[in-house]
Amino acid sequence: MPTSMPGQPVGSRGRCTPLLLPLLHLHLLLLLLALTSRPSQAAIDIPPNYQIPDFKKPPEITAQPESITASSDITLTCEASGNPEPTFRWEKDGSEFDLSSDPDLKVTPGTGTFQVTAEDQPISLYSGNYTCFASNELGTAVSNEVQITTENPPTLQKEKKVQFKVEEGESVVLRCNPPASIIPPHIHWMDDKLHHIQLNERVTKGLDGNLYFAHTLVEDSRNDYTCNMRYMSARTMFSKEPITLVVKPSNSVVRNRRPQMLRPMGTQSSYHVLRGQTLELECIVQGLPTPTPQWVRKDGEMSETRIFRKNNGTLLHFSQVHEADAGQYQCTASNSQGTATHVYSIAVEAAPYWRKEPVSQLYAPGETVRLHCEADGIPSPRVAWSMNGNPLSEIDPDSRRSVRAGVLTLKNVDYSDTAVFQCKATNKHGSIVANTYVYVIELPAQILTPDRNPYTVIEGQMAEMECKSFGSPRPVVTWENEDFESLLSSPRVTQLSGGSLQISNVSHGDSGLYTCSIPKANISISAELEVFNRTVIVSPPLELRVQRGKSAIFTCIAKVDPKLDHQLLWRRAGQKLIDSSVDDKYTFADPDLVVADVQQEDEGVYTCEIITDLDMAQASGSIAIVDFPDPPSRPQITTPKDRGVTLSWTPGDEHNSPVIEFQIETEVTAVETDDWRLLRTVAGDTLRAHIDLRPFLSYRFRVVAINDVGMSKPSPASVVHSTPAAAPDSNPVGVRSQSMDPDTLVIRWEEMDQQNFNGPEFQYKVMWRRVVGAGPAWNSNFTTSPPYVVTGVGNYTAFDIKVQAVNGIGLALDPVPTIGYSGEDVPLEPPMDVGVALINSTTIKVTWAAIEKDTVRGHLLGYKIHLTNRGPRSRHHHEEPARRARELQNSVVVVGPTEQKKVVGELQPYSRYTVSVSVFNMKGDGPASEPFVFHMPEGVPSPPVSLELDSPSETEMTLRWRPPAQPNGVLTGYLLQYQQIVETEDSPMQVEPIDNPKVTNVTLKQLDPHSRYRFQVRGRTSAGEGKPATREGATTLDGVPYSPANISVSVGETSVNLSWASGERHRNVGFHVRYLNKNGPGWGKWVLSEKLDSSQSFYQLQGLQPGSGYRLVFIYNNATFWETEVHTDGAGVMPVQGGFATEGWFIGLVTAIALLVLLLLILCFIKRSKGGKYSVKDKEEGHVDSEARPMKDETFGEYRSLESDNDEKRTASQPSLCDDSKLCSDDGNLDDYGNSNSVQTEVIMDESLASQYSGIRDNVPETEAPDSSSLDPPTYTAANQGLPISSAFLD
Repeated sequence: MPTSMPGQPVGSRGRCTPLLLPLLHLHLLLLLLALTSRPSQAAIDIPPNYQIPDFKKPPEITAQPESITASSDITLTCEASGNPEPTFRWEKDGSEFDLSSDPDLKVTPGTGTFQVTAEDQPISLYSGNYTCFASNELGTAVSNEVQITTENPPTLQKEKKVQFKVEEGESVVLRCNPPASIIPPHIHWMDDKLHHIQLNERVTKGLDGNLYFAHTLVEDSRNDYTCNMRYMSARTMFSKEPITLVVKPSNSVVRNRRPQMLRPMGTQSSYHVLRGQTLELECIVQGLPTPTPQWVRKDGEMSETRIFRKNNGTLLHFSQVHEADAGQYQCTASNSQGTATHVYSIAVEAAPYWRKEPVSQLYAPGETVRLHCEADGIPSPRVAWSMNGNPLSEIDPDSRRSVRAGVLTLKNVDYSDTAVFQCKATNKHGSIVANTYVYVIELPAQILTPDRNPYTVIEGQMAEMECKSFGSPRPVVTWENEDFESLLSSPRVTQLSGGSLQISNVSHGDSGLYTCSIPKANISISAELEVFNRTVIVSPPLELRVQRGKSAIFTCIAKVDPKLDHQLLWRRAGQKLIDSSVDDKYTFADPDLVVADVQQEDEGVYTCEIITDLDMAQASGSIAIVDFPDPPSRPQITTPKDRGVTLSWTPGDEHNSPVIEFQIETEVTAVETDDWRLLRTVAGDTLRAHIDLRPFLSYRFRVVAINDVGMSKPSPASVVHSTPAAAPDSNPVGVRSQSMDPDTLVIRWEEMDQQNFNGPEFQYKVMWRRVVGAGPAWNSNFTTSPPYVVTGVGNYTAFDIKVQAVNGIGLALDPVPTIGYSGEDVPLEPPMDVGVALINSTTIKVTWAAIEKDTVRGHLLGYKIHLTNRGPRSRHHHEEPARRARELQNSVVVVGPTEQKKVVGELQPYSRYTVSVSVFNMKGDGPASEPFVFHMPEGVPSPPVSLELDSPSETEMTLRWRPPAQPNGVLTGYLLQYQQIVETEDSPMQVEPIDNPKVTNVTLKQLDPHSRYRFQVRGRTSAGEGKPATREGATTLDGVPYSPANISVSVGETSVNLSWASGERHRNVGFHVRYLNKNGPGWGKWVLSEKLDSSQSFYQLQGLQPGSGYRLVFIYNNATFWETEVHTDGAGVMPVQGGFATEGWFIGLVTAIALLVLLLLILCFIKRSKGGKYSVKDKEEGHVDSEARPMKDETFGEYRSLESDNDEKRTASQPSLCDDSKLCSDDGNLDDYGNSNSVQTEVIMDESLASQYSGIRDNVPETEAPDSSSLDPPTYTAANQGLPISSAFLD
């Protein structure tokens, strides 16, 4: 690293810039150089990151000595920094004080600090004024002048014990009289147990150490009042002789006494105090009752921050006395007998203190230095300058140096002017010294800002890119962009004095790379500016009007630059809202804020803040509590008339939600009902309304207010208003005839509301007359309610009818008549000429002749076509009539009264039908016409039933089906179609016609084992092909059978659940599980499970002992392919020692029973194998086909043969030994069918038989067929649900 001397460069940092600058930059540089070459006071502050090796520095005092008063040890501190390390010397009383000449002084290395103890020699020799000097090659710094004051340690003279005797209520002072010392001791009054004497308003310790009693009590008597003193400077403690205080009780009532000053005495006193010191004023008063002291400032306000009351108000404490504290302070002590006052006059003076201190700086050669030194004090101090500890008056004069009004000026400085200057301020209270150095140095220019700093800013804001530099003289900084364009020509661009570049109202076009350079030093740095989009709130919170107790939801959605992270904050009244675990008041679900259970205190402004690292956007909404309006009041009726009134009211409080409308309700008191009903609605700004009324009624009114929240409670009801009677205004409506019986006219109408009676004695006048032949005369009668019945009028005769309202005042207007009819009767005759025309196999057209209207005897409603399906055409006519009647299917088609033909569809093809037609009216149906017989032609059949797939090999597929449930004719055969399923497009459809309708299975060969197929089978009749039965599947793959994989174990107390993954399109394999109890009852014996099938996927091993360990082994063909160890849950069972189970007689008995049961089983199986085969066809009558439903584990039932029905019929009646034995199941011998290759069987075992085969657990099927060494032959077990292992893989 290069070294440097003042005036030489010490290195540079940054990168070089091109030497050729634009002409504009060159002119600007020359102008700035010309300006900076002029003399100026430009002090240099070296930044911390400026790199300069071994930088020299003038000395600076870092630890000043302090004046002390000592009676034992003396320590004066003087420490300084600087480079080179400064040396120290002392002056005492203006003369050199050589530390090295005094062997008793101990000097701290590297400092000017020294120490001396009283053990070495008398410390009085060191009394005096001291000054410390710290020097190196750049100058000398001078410390403050301090004083060492010495005194002998205090001593306590022997004293006599003191006793005070006073009357109760008198005042007394217990004096301490401590030994004199420059520094007063700390005094405490204690008893002989070293407990502090309790001080209070009555008992007070003064600043002089005495204990003052405002008045005494009998309980103050004691003989151990001890004054304890501690001298901090002498490190000494004393205890005075205990004082005895005897308070004699008064023989009479203690007399009260006026307050009187104990300390200070008199009414006035004066104090002089220095600025910054601590001042305490006392006010200790005697009297009975205890006087209460009060402090006031007579000539101003007391400072509340620096003046405090202590010791129950007897002491006024000033901390850091200020000039403003000078004045008069009065203490007033009062009780019920009077007052006592004392006034303190406080005068404040000040030792010198700095108003403005000179600052140490670095300067470049040729600059002008001005050092300001301003001090204050009372009286005003005198200011004098020194250089390196020598007064300027004693130094050779220099025309470049001058002092005026305390300001030291140095012009055109050079390297020789480097020195430490002292400014000393002095008055009668002391002096202070300020050191400041002037360091004249030349430093090379450096750019202190790191290179390639990134700057990010939001569009529209101001960007400021730093380019801090340092050097002596100060370097000139220039900026340019990537295109070397002038930046200062833009009004938005400003270069600051510190070198930073400011761009106001930035846009995305301002993004890019900027270069800051110092051309004279040929160094530069780059800065990269990136401008982001402004954060904008696009969906601000709304002003919500919320009902009390409901929730309010604010939404705040903002558009944020995707490169910026942001957070959403919510505030209420400026306070941040936080999620509380105590309650659910606020829920934050960005971008929503949910305020739950809104109450009055939740009203206010809510602000959302979207905050990024660069900007913030905010928007506010509010919550206003709204509620139902208060009910209106004082409803009043004005301007009453016969049929109307005016109602007015006074609105209630709206609760922040304006009233939208008022509802006027009325209660009619003259009618039976007393319900209030809505009369009319008016706008929310309306407070009166005209109301129309009906005659002969009494009304009350009330008003309800409605706002956005809801409806108010009703107002109080108005007074009752009654209207006079009048003739009816209207007649009843809905006048009609509803005559159900023949020869009867029933007249009905809607009863009028009682409110429309308009008067007393209300009734209805009913009028009728024949439409034809009766003339204009009306028949009439009166009634009070409908209906009105007129008899002897004939069947279905037309009448003019009308009903008029009448009351005691008069009649309503004459009503308009309407047509009505008398009652109907059923029709007399059926339609004639009924015929049928065949359209297709399911549709016909029925025709008939129109009916004579006279025979209808009522209003013709229409015709009914009666159809009866009498079964297929091929059914034998000699079937018993009862069975035919059960199978008849009847249907009725209704047509309109004007129709004479009807097309009827959805009939059953190839069936025999009869048809007849009848007429109906409102009274009922007439007789039907004679049945007409017709036959439907053949149709296409329905899809075949139960299409099943079976794969004997990987290239073959066997299809089995049952005939269509509805052949719809004579079945002539089937059509088999199949094709490969491919993803791109349909493959060609292969067609296999089957002309024999009795064929129900087909085997397809040479199929692709790697493809899936879609199979379709259709039935055929002479009418064509029916809809297909469709299945998809693939053949079963040959090769190695699938063994269980991914076996998992779940352990319980007495069982273990085993599960595994079944293979897809693989032939299944049978296997066993062997298990061994390792530590429980029966341990050491292997147990073999029933035979399992790999397609089961699950098996439960039961009957285990709780809390025992087991070893499980999976075996296939006597080879182990998986094993594990498990431990059952629960507590273990201790083996029972001994018992009858180990006796020989018990073992023999169990053996005999087992042999007997085995013999019975053998007999049962032999008998069953000889003749116990059941007909499946009979079982199908009462059970669902087992192939049509999946078989569940542990479910057993029947077996059936897949051979022809002839074989089943031959074996249906053969007896079985198990018919009378409870030891056998109904399923017969399984071995016969398990070894048969000519018959495929579906085996479903009964639970009782399974329990005989299983030696492991109850209710677990044991369907193991005779074992085979080869896996190729198919096996049939309950585990594979009765299907051969080569069954097809089906969807």
